[in-house]
Amino acid sequence: MITAMPAASRSPWRHLPNAISMLRVLLVAPIGWLLWHEEWPAALGLVAVAGVSDGLDGFLARHYRWQSRLGGMLDAIADKLLLIGCFVILAWRQEVPLWLASIVCGRDAVIAVGALAWRVLIGPIEPQPSLLSKACTLAQIIYLLTVLLALARWPALRSYALGWLVAVLCVASGVHYVWYWSHRAWSVRR
Repeated sequence: MITAMPAASRSPWRHLPNAISMLRVLLVAPIGWLLWHEEWPAALGLVAVAGVSDGLDGFLARHYRWQSRLGGMLDAIADKLLLIGCFVILAWRQEVPLWLASIVCGRDAVIAVGALAWRVLIGPIEPQPSLLSKACTLAQIIYLLTVLLALARWPALRSYALGWLVAVLCVASGVHYVWYWSHRAWSVRR
C-alpha cells in the first residue's frame, strides 16, 4: 500500500532548518578566528547571528513539521561546536573563568560519551533535548553575548551571576541527562 507524503514533507522549504544549522557549523571557524584575534565587535555580531539562527531553525522545524533525524543531529553538533569553541577560546584569553569553561565542556563531554555508549550498546539514538537542556543552551548563548558585549563596548555588563547561572544549569542538565538516559538504557536492556 502506498501512502501519500504529508504536505509539509513535500515542501521545497523543508530543508531550510538543516541549512540554517549548517550555517551555524560554518560560522564556528570565523567566530573562533575573531575571538582568537580579539575582534570583539565582529565576533559579537556573528555569535548573535548564530544565536538567533539556533532559535529560528528550531521554530521552523517544529512549526512546519520539517523535523528530521539529520536536523536534530546537525542542530546539536552546531550548538556544541559553537559553544565549546567560544568558551575554550575565551577561557584561554582569560575572558571567561576557566572553571566555567570546564563545566560547560565537561557537561558536553559527558553527553557525547553517553550518546556514543548508547549507540554502541543499544542502537541508534534520537536527539531529544530536554527543557532544562534548552534553558542551559540559551543561558550559555546569553552569557557569551554579554561577555562579548562587555568586551566590545560596555565593560559594566560583565555578569558573574549569569556565569553562575550557566554553571548551575550545566550541572543540573548534565545530571538530568545521565539519570534519564541511564534509566532508559536500564529499561531497554532488561
